[in-house]
Amino acid sequence: MDLQQKIRTIPTSPGVYLYKNAEGEVIYVGKAKSLRHRVSSYFHEGRVADAKTGTLVREAVDVDYIVVANNKEALALENHLIKQKKPRFNILLRDDKTYPYVKLAIGDRYPRVYVTRRLKKDGSVYYGPYFPANLAYRIVDLIHRNFLVPSCNVDLNRSHPRPCLQYYIGRCLGPCVEGLTTPEIYQEAVRDVKLFLDGRQAELAKSLRERMTRAAEAQEFERAAKYRDLISTVEQLQEKQRIAAVEGNDADVFGYHYENGMLAVNLFHMRGGRVLDRREFFWEDLPEFEAIETSTNGKGTASSRAENLSGEIDGTSETRALPASARAHEIDFIPSQFFSQFLTQLYIGQPYVPRNVYVPVDFEDREALEEVLSEQLASEGGRATRVHITVPSRGDKRSLIDLAANNAKQLYDQRFRVMKPSARAIQEALQDALALPDLPKRIECFDISHIQGAETVASMVVWEDGKMKKSDYRKFIIRSVDGVDDFASMREVVGRRYQRVQSEKKEMPSLILIDGGLGQLHAAADALASLQIINQPLASIAKREEIIYVCGQEDDPVVLDHHNPVLHLVQLIRDEAHRFAVTFHRKRRQMRDRSTELREIPGVGERTTRRLLEHFGSLQAVKQADVAALSAVVTKTQAEAILEHFQK
Repeated sequence: MDLQQKIRTIPTSPGVYLYKNAEGEVIYVGKAKSLRHRVSSYFHEGRVADAKTGTLVREAVDVDYIVVANNKEALALENHLIKQKKPRFNILLRDDKTYPYVKLAIGDRYPRVYVTRRLKKDGSVYYGPYFPANLAYRIVDLIHRNFLVPSCNVDLNRSHPRPCLQYYIGRCLGPCVEGLTTPEIYQEAVRDVKLFLDGRQAELAKSLRERMTRAAEAQEFERAAKYRDLISTVEQLQEKQRIAAVEGNDADVFGYHYENGMLAVNLFHMRGGRVLDRREFFWEDLPEFEAIETSTNGKGTASSRAENLSGEIDGTSETRALPASARAHEIDFIPSQFFSQFLTQLYIGQPYVPRNVYVPVDFEDREALEEVLSEQLASEGGRATRVHITVPSRGDKRSLIDLAANNAKQLYDQRFRVMKPSARAIQEALQDALALPDLPKRIECFDISHIQGAETVASMVVWEDGKMKKSDYRKFIIRSVDGVDDFASMREVVGRRYQRVQSEKKEMPSLILIDGGLGQLHAAADALASLQIINQPLASIAKREEIIYVCGQEDDPVVLDHHNPVLHLVQLIRDEAHRFAVTFHRKRRQMRDRSTELREIPGVGERTTRRLLEHFGSLQAVKQADVAALSAVVTKTQAEAILEHFQK
């Protein structure tokens, strides 16, 4: 059965359709209230004649479909399939910034709490997202200080001889060492953390008050004082949340700027009536087909609708004067279709959605998406909450959209017009991308260099406060490794470096960066663990793929866009470490080669060889020297032996 015949058999029910190419790959996923009408519309004469629509039609050799009960189910299924299949003709969500969650690993023997930016189905409980990003770190820090539940990467399935520094400074119960705590005490602390993160402060305060009373009656006054301080902290946080709830509702505000086939979207997060943070999205090449897909509601052709929307591109209702080439690009972009797919991918399946979403243009599935998100929010929170997606046309809300659009224009210029961001902005972006607890002020990067295991050396370069600090560069000769073993070499050099840092009582860097993949990263982590250095930010950047692996999150590597200034900074530091290591290795190899030839001369030992090379500067200069010149460094007998050797 050919494609046209198969289309005639498709039902008129609502559902999702998937176009496939000759290799069986899904190249486009769409939804429709009537599957047959939507799929057959792609083959109408006027649309096939269009070059861009023709691209999809020429590649598509098969179509599959899934029938659902209503448009809401089609919306959710389309979102799931787009994220799963990643078809190239669909809008795909690309984000240079993700917000952190607080992860409570309740499935572990001794649950710990972490800051993470990726949700997994691993049995853990996730809370968030939090913005600004440092809010998640402040919450976890509060949990460390008050509930003593750690975030370390220590293996808690076995006992250790002594605890780490976190126990001694009163930020951990010490489950890693037998006898410091009991499973019952630790589980009680975990239950308190869960109540705290669930927002059940009243219940937590009541439980703490009962325990304080029991401890006081048992004359355990130190323990009772700890509960008293915890009650005070919980009640203060409860009061702050009550004030924030009164100040205003949560909302997300969108603005965008499209030009020359490239798109920048700006998202303002408003919480408690204030703009707390923003999020940026960029597309360099929007899918060809999505740009010209027409609606089935009969409200005009793609061209006419795009012309009507051309004035909305910068978030205002005025028509902009554009050159002819730019206008051709603008007509290809239909904001309503973009926001339909964009909002669906952004919000469906997320644990939190704001009650209000303000968008610059209306779209066909807006009401269905409202219903899906409202049901999702109700199922997550256990209470009925309505999500409103609105298109303000005037007043304060429209002003917010215009402000978001102006910011999108600035983002577009910064991204696509190659405007260099400030050093502070890059530092903040690096902190967000790698989930660093603090703003990175100093980065130390290591690399290994050798040829088939010979003359293995290592380098350490330093980036500090926005520039390379060459006075702090260090060279290392690998002593404990024979042959080719980059992992062991990395373990040695990282161990030597930070053992010295500990002995000299210096501060650890904001980030340790390793040139290499997972093997080198784990070798460096082993070296730090052997020195009892816990929770030190550590990452590696793999060559070729340019993927950044963060220690503790190896399953979810950080993949940055090749235009991203954060990736440029990491590459710059990595390349400098590689250059420094290779230069040192070449120098060592040259010295070895020179020494080898001189050492072949009878009567010339290692110390004499070193004196000759230091005095003359090179082996070639030694070869050209006469007896008188050589006698200034060595004995006359040695000088004559050297001259005779090279004359042969």
